[in-house]
Formats: sequence, C-alpha cells, structure tokens
Amino acid sequence: MTANELRRAEAHLSKADPVMAQLIARHGPCRLDARGAASPFETLVGSIISQQLSTKAAATIKGRVAALVGTPFQPAAFLAARAEELRAAGLSGAKARYIRELSEKVAVGTFSFEMVAGLDDEAAITALTELSGIGRWTAEMFLLFHHRRADVLALGDGGLQRAAHLLYARGRKRPGLLARVGEPWRPYRSVASWYLWRSLDNDAG
Repeated sequence: MTANELRRAEAHLSKADPVMAQLIARHGPCRLDARGAASPFETLVGSIISQQLSTKAAATIKGRVAALVGTPFQPAAFLAARAEELRAAGLSGAKARYIRELSEKVAVGTFSFEMVAGLDDEAAITALTELSGIGRWTAEMFLLFHHRRADVLALGDGGLQRAAHLLYARGRKRPGLLARVGEPWRPYRSVASWYLWRSLDNDAG
C-alpha cells in the first residue's frame, strides 16, 4: 500500500466505524507502507524460524543460522548446509526440513514467489499453505507485512481477537465477533488490523 492508499483507508475506516475513528485519532497515521528490505524467501524462512518462539529466542536462532548460511538467506545456501548443522544452529528437525523443502522448491522452480504475488488473497494463502510448515496465520502475516495487501484480516490471530473483544464487547468473549465487526472495514481490513494491534500496545502501556 502506498501512503495515499493508507490515507484513503484511514478516511474509509473513520467514516465506517466510530471505534476505528477513535483509534486513528489516538495513534495517528498507519505505517504499513514502511517496507523492509528482506526478500520474500528470507521473510518466509524467518517466519518458519520464529514459529512458537519468543522474539528474543527467534532472533538468537536467526543469528546462528545466518552465521552458518550467510545473509541474505538464499535457497542454495540452505541446500548446501547439512541437516545436522541446521539443527546445531538451533532449528528443530521439523523446521530444518521445512526450510530445506522450501529452498528446493524455489531452486527448481516448483514454487514461485512471483506467482504468489499475482494471485488474489485467498489463492495466495492456498498456495502458501501448501508448503510444509506454513499455516494460514503465517500466510496471512506474509501477505499483510511483506506484500502490504490491503484487505487481510487474520481471524485466528489472538491479539486481534483480544483487541476486538476489549473494544467492541467490553472484554466479553463473543464467538465470531472479529469477523462481524470487521465487515465494515472492507476493503482495508489490513489497516484496521494495524490499529487493533496498536490499541493493545496502548492498553499494555
């Protein structure tokens, strides 16, 4: 999303939802347009490494893996590394296998990040989740934060669910609430998600 698109999204959300209007006024402009320099391969490998780990533990293991295979991460470097070396760097056997399988598919062309970029959101999620070790949440985060797609709402994200219950149900648990309150946010549910996450930062601080 470009800066202009983000401003349009903020205007839409402010008009469509008074809760969103308050969040936008409180937290200021959305910063989803701040793109990182990582390649899609490096981003997805980083997501696999980080699964079920704290931020600190993930950073430590990423550093060890980088020392082994070099940076930026490249498929050939992972294919050249032995499985036991990847495990010694801190990867579980399953994660080492997932990353090597992804590396092989990218190297031989049976999986293409360019192809994924040309698909609509649901088709892209389907293509990504066909990879070993990639679930729907990881695929959604990839589309939201790497591709900066405008209308991704990760219904299984615990943080988004918590924010929705705090903001729209006074903390009471209501099944399906996030999906319901998110309908007026279309086609900018990614931007709305960013503000829900920021609301939790504010709540914690």
